[in-house]
Amino acid sequence: MKNVTIVKQDSSMKLISGFFSCYNIPMHILYNERQNAPHNESFSPSAGKPKLFIDRIKAKYPVTIHSDWQPLERSDFYLAHDPAYVDTILDGQKANGFGNTSPALAQTLYYTNASFYHASSYALQHQCITLSPSSGFHHASYSSCFGYCTFNGLIITAIKLYQEYSLKKIGIIDFDAHYGNGTDNIIEHLGLNYIHHQGIKQLLDQHQKFQLSTLEKLLLQFKDCDYLLYQAGADPHIDDPLGGYLSTEELRIRDEKVFTFSQEHHIPLTWNLAGGYQQPIEKVLDLHENTVKEWLRAESNQKGNKKRQQ
Repeated sequence: MKNVTIVKQDSSMKLISGFFSCYNIPMHILYNERQNAPHNESFSPSAGKPKLFIDRIKAKYPVTIHSDWQPLERSDFYLAHDPAYVDTILDGQKANGFGNTSPALAQTLYYTNASFYHASSYALQHQCITLSPSSGFHHASYSSCFGYCTFNGLIITAIKLYQEYSLKKIGIIDFDAHYGNGTDNIIEHLGLNYIHHQGIKQLLDQHQKFQLSTLEKLLLQFKDCDYLLYQAGADPHIDDPLGGYLSTEELRIRDEKVFTFSQEHHIPLTWNLAGGYQQPIEKVLDLHENTVKEWLRAESNQKGNKKRQQ
């Protein structure tokens, strides 16, 4: 990764709060503009969301954007999916997760999935938290697509990391609003017993209310993992038309606990945007930005703890 863009804080950072304006912590983001399909017509904004998100946060936060990385090869998709299924999707013979056969969208799949993989590889190499501004993974099963998900970048990444870094256990914390049925399907189909996968429904009681104690217990299931993949979806928000579980404050606590857990247990982590369907899209971007703030807060706390120990 030779080319990086380092975007320093500008004066607009001060508008967020005095607390955040004192940060000088680089945020490593693996992003390439080829991840975007801005003219994809769909209820889901996911195909064009990466650029909107990056344009928003790079004006406010100290980000290091790594963009000089290679897309995935077709053979990488074969790791987690039926090769015949992969070929029909990429060759435009079968509708993708958005229900179309757009060649432009098919090309973004090589980069969207690669963003998540490269962000994860960077985090493992540097033992840190990274971000991939990607979505559209967890409903993709071994041989089918569904719900705006075409290929399962979570599983593709997990398999590649397992093979390349000799990991023993990988955790997928999927806190998108919806069940990652595709993820479980591939884990079962391929017998991937080194992957531990949990979803957001485990955090809710019988009345669909968020339980903090349940979150803390659930995270402890991941304490023996070598690496964590975190889907920080905006769609669990109570105002989301396809979600409706958590308040803004509960989403903040969700993110705070995950990032703090990662750091306290010294487990590198990569997070992504996952779902979010409120209109206008600025409401979704607001929630994703809140996750960025919790990431920064966790990094700042860790930096402060290290200074105190010196």
